[in-house]
Amino acid sequence: MSRFEFVDDHAGAFGVKRLCRVLKVSRSSFYRWRKTAPARAERAAADAALAAEIKQIHGAFDGTYGSPRITAELRTRGHTVNHKRVARVMRRFGIVGLHLRKKVRTTVPEPSHHKVPDLIKRDFTAPAPNRRYVGDITYLPVGEGRFLYLATVLDLGSRRLAGWSIADHMRTELVSDALRAAAATRGSLHGAIFHADHGAQYTSAEFAKVCAELGVRQSMGAVGTSADNAAAEAFNATLKRETLQGAKRWSSAREARLAVFKWITRYNTRRRHSTLGYLSPIDYEQQTTDKVLLAA
Repeated sequence: MSRFEFVDDHAGAFGVKRLCRVLKVSRSSFYRWRKTAPARAERAAADAALAAEIKQIHGAFDGTYGSPRITAELRTRGHTVNHKRVARVMRRFGIVGLHLRKKVRTTVPEPSHHKVPDLIKRDFTAPAPNRRYVGDITYLPVGEGRFLYLATVLDLGSRRLAGWSIADHMRTELVSDALRAAAATRGSLHGAIFHADHGAQYTSAEFAKVCAELGVRQSMGAVGTSADNAAAEAFNATLKRETLQGAKRWSSAREARLAVFKWITRYNTRRRHSTLGYLSPIDYEQQTTDKVLLAA
């Protein structure tokens, strides 16, 4: 309770002047506080109503959205609200998004790997979808010291996960299957760049053969430099953070597969991305296609 509230509650018994003197507050400030009480109550009610809607959005996305994405979601629902107010309300009502966990690396360099150039050079953008992709492998802990492994193929033009593969091994077929899945999604990857780290799977002759078959141009950054594949690593970190939600592992491989499938589906179709103007990847691609058709 504030001192002004105390004065207001006990003014009838002791008088405003005496209470303000004892509590060392200005009477003019107290009366100004009392005059603005209806406006404060109205703001508090509005914040409570907004918090209820924020909680609904927060729950719909498994508690993964922070204030920027919740702000974007609220705006699509017709609210005129800025991210500062959303962040303030979230703090006040204890609504918190998830935070990054430390990443365990899965890159195992191959000393005699196939040499390829760096065609990305840390520029994780693309002029349009299906031009430039990045990929990585991450582990999925499933209990009793066991792991599944997820290989991803992320489109830098739309941030869509175009291809992915899960297996209980890290053989080259894991990343080959993910790239073939992307080719199936797109219809063709001919002429596209695929950028990865120096893991043995990506530097193998077998993977180079798959890239040649699909018409994909391989790209790699410097050995041992995670920043050269930061976009792929950030995607995998987000996926694990938002599916595990602080847990150390899934109870079974089936549970892990279902959680990843559910998240990827939502990521591509509904999850708002800051670099896409808070559109989902597929909505962004559709918007891009519509603009091209209108310009034709």
